[in-house]
Parts: sequence; structure tokens; C-alpha cells
Amino acid sequence: MKIPNSITLNGHHFGAEELIVFSRAQLLRPDISGWESEIFQFILEWVSDDHFVILHTSGSTGIPKSIKQPKERMINSAQMTAEYFGLDERTNALLCLPVSYIAGKMMIVRAFVTGMNLITVEPSSDPFSTLSDKIHFAAITPFQLAHSLKALKNVPVDTVIVGGGAIPYDLEKLCQKVPSNLYATYAMTETSSHIAIRAVNGMQKSPFYELLKNVHVSVDERSCLIINAPQLTPELLVTNDIVEIKDDTHFEWIGRSDNVINSGGLKIFPEQVEKKLFSLIPRRFFIAGLPDVMLGEKATLFIEGEPYNPVQLQNLKRNMDSLLTRFEFPRKIVFIPVFDLSSAGKILKKLIVSDLLNGL
Repeated sequence: MKIPNSITLNGHHFGAEELIVFSRAQLLRPDISGWESEIFQFILEWVSDDHFVILHTSGSTGIPKSIKQPKERMINSAQMTAEYFGLDERTNALLCLPVSYIAGKMMIVRAFVTGMNLITVEPSSDPFSTLSDKIHFAAITPFQLAHSLKALKNVPVDTVIVGGGAIPYDLEKLCQKVPSNLYATYAMTETSSHIAIRAVNGMQKSPFYELLKNVHVSVDERSCLIINAPQLTPELLVTNDIVEIKDDTHFEWIGRSDNVINSGGLKIFPEQVEKKLFSLIPRRFFIAGLPDVMLGEKATLFIEGEPYNPVQLQNLKRNMDSLLTRFEFPRKIVFIPVFDLSSAGKILKKLIVSDLLNGL
């Protein structure tokens, strides 16, 4: 397969040789910022003679590791996305994600593959607030979405895909007033990008993810998703995501098998409980299991920051009681001054629980 090596950046089209010269010159700029440097470093990696790109997995399908991803598979992924959303040379696409991660890299690959004009801005919590160009397609994180709701009501953006984590329940409710077409993605590094899309708002809104073309799924004995996508990876991918399959092209995500709390023989899915509590707790928080002599595990609410005062704690418990079932209700609340976070900003839940159990 021929690797595409021309691209349109910020309205200027670069042929292969011109792109190399331009990228190298940009990297020599004394005032170049880190996010810009990442863009041009990846562009040079893409147009190099290497047939692969080094990617770093998050651990969704096992232990985090570095992998050599063939460029051909990344191109296949970009083509599948382009076909689903109708991306082509008439598309203005926004790159507002760090290129150090696969999601940012794939926005550049899609520009190489489709000819769309890639508009680059510094990654920030609200990347749409300073835009003047019409944007047809953008990719953001749930954190960016939460901070961009106001801007998205005023800035014309046709389609926005949201990945890197689940969209909290209350945030999804607020998205119903956003005129842009919003889609949640199911993705992992091993497949280069998303293999399924879920409409978050509009007439197509659904709890089910729709598989991209030539992607097939099944479940194992744990009810965890198995992905069969030969154009993206030669091997079956067994995930730790518990799902319910609706039909040949749709599934619903329930939660992570490695997060399930077995409390007195009942399974509690932390992600489902966290969705319900999103509006109640104005801090970072999560649900996890702690050992319990009688139950085996007990659902525990971890909240970042200083402990609540008695009145705040009483109000929280009263509000939780109206939202949660008896089995979901946390039997313990733990306050942690500062959560440990990954380099991608995700809460390191297992490390926090381990530190607590070890008395650190």
C-alpha cells in the first residue's frame, strides 16, 4: 500500500518534499511550542521510510506496552472513519488533541488519507472558543466536551467525536442542547482508533454503539467484548469491557470486568453508579470495592479533597439514597487529598485503592 505523503495544514497544501522541508524548519524554530513540535515530529515519522509507527497502549486489552503499528492499518482505520462520516478534501477538521497520543496522531493520518484541511490549535479545555473557521469534524475528550458546551452552541461545528473515556450521564444530558452532532467512540490503541460509534444527541441518539464496516464482535464467558477487525489487527482482541450485544452491528457498553464489585454475591458495576452520582459531587471521584468480611467486597466512594463537614455528608447521603439502589449505595466514603493520575489525566483507581489498603 502506498503511504499518502501530502497534506493540507491550516489551509496550505504541502506536497511530500515541501512538507519535509517545512516540518524540519518548524522544528528548528526557537519559539516552537511543545504541542506544535509533536505535530511536526509525527509528520516526519509518517513520511519516513519506516512502515510502522510506535504506539503506546493504555492497557485496555492487557498490560500497557509499546507496539509497532503498521501504517497500512492506520490508513485502513482512517478510511473507515472517512466513509462513516463522509470526510474528504472539502472537510475542515480541527486538531485540538495532543499528538503524543493515538487520537491526535489519527487526526493527522485522516488528513493525509482524505485530503481534508487540518486546522491545528493548542490543546486546551475549550478548543472551540477562539475559532473563526467553519469546522466540519473534530475529535475531543469528555473533559474538553464538558468545558466546550457554551462554545459549541455559538461556533458552527458539524460533527464532534468524543473519546478517551466514558461521557458522564449528566454531561450527556446537557449535550442534548448542543447543535453539533456528537458521537461517543469505542476505541483502543491496538485498533489505531475507534471501531464503533454511538450517537450522543440528535435524532439518532442511542445507547448502542454501531460497528464500523468490516468490524465484527462477540463476547467471551465473562460477557467481555471480543473484536474481530482484520483490516485493523490480524488477531482477535479480547477486552475487559462487559457489553450486551444487540445484533450483528450494535452493542451496549456496561462496564469494565476488572472493576466489577462482587458484594454478597451481587455484581455492582462502578461505571453505572458513577454516572448516577455525576451531578452530586463537584470534585473528582470514583467507585471501587474494598475487602469486607461479611460481603467479600463493599462498594466504596472515593472523593478527592478535604473531607465533607457533617451537613455536607448528610446531604450527600440523602441525595445518593434517592438515586441509587440499596445494593449500589456506598457502604464507605473515603476522602483522598489528591488523586494519582496517569499522564493522560485518568484517575489511577487501582493504585489509590492499593495505597489505602497498604496504609500509605
